[in-house]
Order: sequence, then structure tokens, then C-alpha cells
Amino acid sequence: MGFRLEGIFPAALLPLLLTMILFLGPLMQLSMDCPRDLADGLKVVLAPRSWARCLMDMRWLRNQVIAPLTEELVFRACMLPMLAPCTGLGPAVFTCPLFFGVAHFHHIFEQLRFRQSSVGSIFLSAGHLIGPVLCHSFCNYMGFPAVCAALEHPQRRPLLAGYALGVGLFLLLLQPLTDPKLYGSLPLCVLLEQAGDSEAPLCS
Repeated sequence: MGFRLEGIFPAALLPLLLTMILFLGPLMQLSMDCPRDLADGLKVVLAPRSWARCLMDMRWLRNQVIAPLTEELVFRACMLPMLAPCTGLGPAVFTCPLFFGVAHFHHIFEQLRFRQSSVGSIFLSAGHLIGPVLCHSFCNYMGFPAVCAALEHPQRRPLLAGYALGVGLFLLLLQPLTDPKLYGSLPLCVLLEQAGDSEAPLCS
């Protein structure tokens, strides 16, 4: 189910880094529109008072902690290991976002199916739940990329270049940063072996 200590640090950091690369354009847009400079922003982010305020805010707790943890537990840690031996890895990775979308039908237009598929492949590759939870929390914070606002932004050209560079780097780094060898042995491979699918590319 993705609860193990082996390979936990790369499983927490590399998927989050990959997701932040994908959101390079929105992160640039956020920094351009932010009234504070980097030093002031870091002071606010690292201040204990800011974290105490966040932890008292039920909406923040729901969006950044409870929803990512419970949804990844259900749709990644529970559903993917059950689907993979029955359908194979590829169909399982692309089926889970459909269930996720149905569960979020009330705001389905905000969901990125591509993002959900990549989070599923991160769980399969790393065998840890922490990576998908952190990526989910980060995506909840960032929201859907405001491409229309970027098109009307005063610094449109560098911003659109950031969007394109982020997507390009994400596609380039997806395979090397989700290589299962970075994260130790995979419990999912045991399930696949029991189902007679030990030749899956993920486990070879």
C-alpha cells in the first residue's frame, strides 16, 4: 500500500520535483504576480505563525492534507494494486483517473486527467504513497494552470516559454525520475508475480 521506509527520501522528493517542473509556467506566473520578493516570501513560508494559521484553517487542512492523503490512499494505494494484476499496468494507470474523475464529478472540469495518470505511474514506479500525496497537495495548491491569463499577461512571451519548457522538461525527465531502481524493491511486483505477470517492464 506504499507504506515503507526503503527509498522514502527519493520517493518524496523526486516526484514532487517532477511535478514542480511540469508547473514551471504557473510557478513563474505566481512569482511575477506576487507583490513580495523572494526573501520576504521565504520568511512568510517558513514562519511558524503562518503554519499555525494554516493548521487552524479547515479549508487548508482539507485541500492540502486530508484530501490528498485519503484520495491517494483510495485511488493509488488500494485501487492500483488491485487493478494491476487483473488488467496489467498500462490499463490500471489509465483506469484509476476515470474512477477519480467520477468521484470528483462535481468539479471534473478542474481535473487534469494527464496529471492523474502521471501520479498513478509515480505510485507504481516508487511503490510509496508519500510521492503521490505530496504531488496531489502541490497540485491542489497551484490549481488548474491559468493559460488564458498567461496569454494576456504583460510578460506573455517569457511566461509562455516557461509553460512550454516545463512541459518539455517534464516529458524528458518523466522516465528517468520514475525509474523503479531509484526507489528500491517494489511490493507491486510481488502481486504481479502471483498473478503470473512477472515479465512486466516495471519489475524487470
